[in-house]
Amino acid sequence: MSRTLILAGIALWFTLGSLLSWHARRNLGKGMIEYFLADRKVGGFISAMTYSATTYSAFMMVGLVGLTYSSGIGSLGFEMTYLAATVILMVIFAPRYWAAGKIYQLVTPSELLSKRYGSPSAGAVSAVLCLVMLIPYASVQLMGTGYLLEILSGGAISFTAGMIIAAGVSFVFSWWAGLRSVALTDAFQAVIMLAASLLLLGFIAFALFPEGLQGALSARRDLLEVSWSFPLFLGLTLPWAFFAVTNPQVVQRLYIPSSVGNLRKMILGFSAFGFVYTVLCVVFGLAAAAKMPGLEKADNAMAMLLSSVPAPLALVVFLSIMAAAVSTMNSIILTLSSMFGRDVVKALLPDISEESELRICRLLIPIITIACFFFARMQLGLIAVLSAMASGGLLMQLPATLGAFFWKKATAAGAVSSMVVGGIAVGFMYVEGLKPLGHWPPLWGILLSGVVFIAVSLATKPPLDTDRFLSSVEGFVRDRFWS
Repeated sequence: MSRTLILAGIALWFTLGSLLSWHARRNLGKGMIEYFLADRKVGGFISAMTYSATTYSAFMMVGLVGLTYSSGIGSLGFEMTYLAATVILMVIFAPRYWAAGKIYQLVTPSELLSKRYGSPSAGAVSAVLCLVMLIPYASVQLMGTGYLLEILSGGAISFTAGMIIAAGVSFVFSWWAGLRSVALTDAFQAVIMLAASLLLLGFIAFALFPEGLQGALSARRDLLEVSWSFPLFLGLTLPWAFFAVTNPQVVQRLYIPSSVGNLRKMILGFSAFGFVYTVLCVVFGLAAAAKMPGLEKADNAMAMLLSSVPAPLALVVFLSIMAAAVSTMNSIILTLSSMFGRDVVKALLPDISEESELRICRLLIPIITIACFFFARMQLGLIAVLSAMASGGLLMQLPATLGAFFWKKATAAGAVSSMVVGGIAVGFMYVEGLKPLGHWPPLWGILLSGVVFIAVSLATKPPLDTDRFLSSVEGFVRDRFWS
């Protein structure tokens, strides 16, 4: 595919996205809730699409396709486990986050911990943990785009240049009008992602494998057998299973629906999108394995598959992958900037004005973008594994989150100590390459974090207004969501 064609496609996509951002900016109000939550007035369809586009990133069309290419149909079980767990957790937690956001005017997921535990330190520690772990995850989006651009252009667009393009687009979409811009561009990009994937499926079914994909895989029966070891499955699945409550960029989305009805539509819309998109990505991985076995780098499988399809279709699919990467990255950038401003700066400077707080948050957007770019340049490992590592670190927030909603005796000291101890333990094990008893770090980290959380909470006193927080949230959920 020529560099001119690729750049023209990117320019057209960027122009359309910029027009949506400009439209969003026209109605942009002032304040943190307006900029980072679109004033909590987002409809059901847009809420569902921005949640889907934020969740399903370049990991899917590059990482999951690569994982399927290298390990076969077992990846479907891994990703479907994630989807089922996410839907269940959304049903349980989405109304509670939405209610707490409404009642206490929350901006970030970490702020909920500060409010529940009566301690700014709880929110600040959570924000720092998210900053450390989400930089690698955001960098994955840039890496996926860089790999694809380099291969599809035959090297005419370098890996670094591809990442610069993706980082620049992400910055513009997030900085210009905050969540109003991001939500609209995410919805636009989610439609592109699904439409392009369906077009590619049609080509694979009728042109690339007219005899049928199953027949083409007859020589690769190994790909249709589950070959994953239990430690591998658990190590990759455990962090993703709780993605919906530990990854702040998606948790923050639970604050934005304008009504309970739109919150329900968000859950249903994401469920449908996730199922279809997951099956499509696994099919693409199997198709690549059948068409071009023996690739040295599994993450290049999608790019090589696209080299086998007509240039216009390859361009559309590539733009959908870039859209997936950008939609996830700009959401992460926006969320991290809001968390640093609200949960770290606000904790250090409690009397800071909202205007100054927002100004600091916006200044952080380019800084975080640049940090993600330089981390991505290091190319530290397989995209799927890097993503799991990041989510494994974020998993250490789970005990504090569960305790915030469901355990009256949970304390700020328990929450802070569990995140610190668990985060350090997981980071150390990943850096040193440790897998005690053959199991990946997230398992040991969450066990340690949970034990520390319970022990320290039992040894300290819960906040005085715990009952008021829990009763107000549960009452809201009971009377509004389930009625």
